[in-house]
Amino acid sequence: MATLKHINSKNADYGAAEQYLLFEHDEFTMKPVLDETGRLIPREDYRLSTLNCGGEDFAVACMRANLRYEKNQRREDVKSHHYIISFDPRDGPDNGLTVDRAQELGEKFCAEHFPGHQALVCTHPDGHNHSGNIHVHIVINSLRIEEVPFLPYMDRPADTKADCKHRCTDAALRYFKSEVMEMCHREGLYQIDLLNGSKNRVTDREYWAQKKGQAALDKQNASMIAGGITPRQTKFETNKEKLRQTIRAALSAATSFEDFSSLLLREGVAVKESRGRLSYLTPDRTKPITARKLGDDFDRAAVLAVLEQNAQRGVTVRSIPQPQPYATKGADGVQRLVDIEQKMAEGKGKGYEHWAKIHNIKQMAKTLNVYQQYGFTSPEQLEAAFDTAYEEMRQTSGELKTLETKLQGKNELQRQVLAYAKTKPARDGLKAQKSPKARAAYRQAHESDFIIADAAARYFREHGITRLPARKALQDEIEQLVSKKSDLYNTYHEQKQRYVELQTVKRNIDQILRREEPRRRKEQSHER
Repeated sequence: MATLKHINSKNADYGAAEQYLLFEHDEFTMKPVLDETGRLIPREDYRLSTLNCGGEDFAVACMRANLRYEKNQRREDVKSHHYIISFDPRDGPDNGLTVDRAQELGEKFCAEHFPGHQALVCTHPDGHNHSGNIHVHIVINSLRIEEVPFLPYMDRPADTKADCKHRCTDAALRYFKSEVMEMCHREGLYQIDLLNGSKNRVTDREYWAQKKGQAALDKQNASMIAGGITPRQTKFETNKEKLRQTIRAALSAATSFEDFSSLLLREGVAVKESRGRLSYLTPDRTKPITARKLGDDFDRAAVLAVLEQNAQRGVTVRSIPQPQPYATKGADGVQRLVDIEQKMAEGKGKGYEHWAKIHNIKQMAKTLNVYQQYGFTSPEQLEAAFDTAYEEMRQTSGELKTLETKLQGKNELQRQVLAYAKTKPARDGLKAQKSPKARAAYRQAHESDFIIADAAARYFREHGITRLPARKALQDEIEQLVSKKSDLYNTYHEQKQRYVELQTVKRNIDQILRREEPRRRKEQSHER
């Protein structure tokens, strides 16, 4: 899933941002890494481009613009904004995302959503945690050097004017997140809902605490292993993560809120409800941790929903079980069997035949494993499940297309509303003219504005819109549609993966049965 992160900077040295993007930095101290001669070490792979810099270096162009408009001269001024779009590590192998393609997406995103700003766009092929996630850095000068159109996240006239500054408000960040989601849907990339919270909410502070704790634990374990001692703990967990696991374990074992509270209390955790919100107090703290800081799975509504499900299923209250690791699928799923006879007839050699036999044995084992996991007892059950999976996938695809059409309509309406709002000063000025001659002259002087206004008005008439929607309400509606689309998008991909898996299993089973048919017929003839 792609995520979006925003950082503002008051550093007047614009070159520092470029240095961070081009050279290796320590992930904990964020200081440059130097070689044995004391020189900076360039990053092995990256893509870098600038926008609206007029052929100059990014830092020089920004400082020149600041001096021209006399902005960003004070220490407390926000000099730049840094946005980071991090793609899912699976997007590379599964969806063909490359560093070059990510750079193109980053440049397009920057041009569309930060017009009029001097910008630096840089793509790295991997994160500092070496998870393999391609990510794009977009650094913009906070000062705008050109007048720009009114965009959905803007709420002040100054947001469009040159010599004014970019503001990353809550509404703007929500809008950018919805646009990242739309970009991933459009490009066929993995994506989660960025607008409605997360099941586990991990802050930057907790993330780095986990990283530093793991590094310290690895160092401690290395000395123990060198001394021939097997470490008891190899994975570091923050106190918040331990609390999450304790709460999840209690939830899986309780059927009512009283049971839930009692089970947590046995582990030394007190749960408190105040004004419809839950908080959790651990023995090592004097101030409770609110559910909001842990994640959406731990708030009151989510907890009560799980308890109700447990009660309906008849879960027996028991002691909190030890959390079990999640089962993970293999890196590669079941694949189709190779028709060795056909391939040999096409001219394949002995080496290919040897590989194909080993491949078929492995895939037959995987096919049988999947067949048993689904609980099938006959090929007819497999056939029925395959047909059901296809129908579910087709139905979700239809719903997704309908939703996309509705979303496109709302986006076009928003575009027209914003364009019409941008022409309001010109329209008000026309009303102030006293004579037909003055109105004609005024209209000619502002011809471009009236062309845009007339086109928008024509659009409203054609679609039967007599009263323009409020811009905030329209944006909220679009965000709701984007969130719903994200859910459908992920559901469709899960259904498609299940359909493809069942299709492969069915084909393999059919191929195995076809091979066994001559042998069965031969055995039946001998019995007769």
